[in-house]
Amino acid sequence: MSSLAVSQAEPVAGTAPGTAQSRPPLRRRIALIPTVTLFLGAVYCLLPVAWVVIAATKSGSELFSTFTFLPGTGFADNFRDLNAYRDGVYWSWMGNSALYAGLGALLSTCVSAFSGFALATYRFRGRETIFNVLLAGVLMPPVILAIPQYLLLAKADLTDSYLSVLLPQILSPYGVYLARIYAAAAVPADVVEAGRMDGASEWRIFTRIALPMMIPGMVTVFLFQFVAIWNNFLLPYIMISDDEKFPITLGLFTLLEQGANTPALYTLVITGAFLAVLPLVALFLVIQRFWSLDLLSGAVKS
Repeated sequence: MSSLAVSQAEPVAGTAPGTAQSRPPLRRRIALIPTVTLFLGAVYCLLPVAWVVIAATKSGSELFSTFTFLPGTGFADNFRDLNAYRDGVYWSWMGNSALYAGLGALLSTCVSAFSGFALATYRFRGRETIFNVLLAGVLMPPVILAIPQYLLLAKADLTDSYLSVLLPQILSPYGVYLARIYAAAAVPADVVEAGRMDGASEWRIFTRIALPMMIPGMVTVFLFQFVAIWNNFLLPYIMISDDEKFPITLGLFTLLEQGANTPALYTLVITGAFLAVLPLVALFLVIQRFWSLDLLSGAVKS
């Protein structure tokens, strides 16, 4: 009887092909949808980057005559030509971008941290109104503000200067918004009150207690601002006329315009675009470790 029961139970176990139990569960199929979607999104985003990396290795003749994703043999020559173009003006553009993005992102992060902590911690009249105005600034496209900013800086005789690009980048509504949300979640009110009871000043509470807790969020703000300023094209295009002060985006644009009459410059543009991506990748790899910091480790250590 027992052997008969086992033999009768075997088909129910789902080993026979074609049965409903041999098919993958519906839940498992649904779980694959986000993975496939993310994979397609990654391919969509990385495909242009892969094209730039491969195209930077091709010479002028190989660029238009070989298969798109077939590496070439001209990267060393492209790099030498780019380095020699106008006595190395490309590296001046890279240095300008590093100045605009590095200093601008640092100042913007500091302003965002101060403002976000104040909006999250202190209670004062008009606080919500200020925050709502900042939210409106987040929704406003930067292209709308470019012309008014130019007119204001022209009145102050600051156009065609480094400050004309730096000053508009210091206040970031999105950065203040993120800092306020992060400070409200990461800085407990009890810790702030304990610092006040111990006699600490408001500045000391912010720098020694609140700011270490906010570091992961502020690193995110810094990264967003750095990438936004590094990739910014419209503001420098409006503000600056001296090509010695161009950032890398505007410098490559001028090279691309000249490439319409001189096709040999196309390889310089592609090689320059490839080199311009490397600082962003390096920055992300360096500062991503700060996102894993314990939110309360700063307060405990201080």
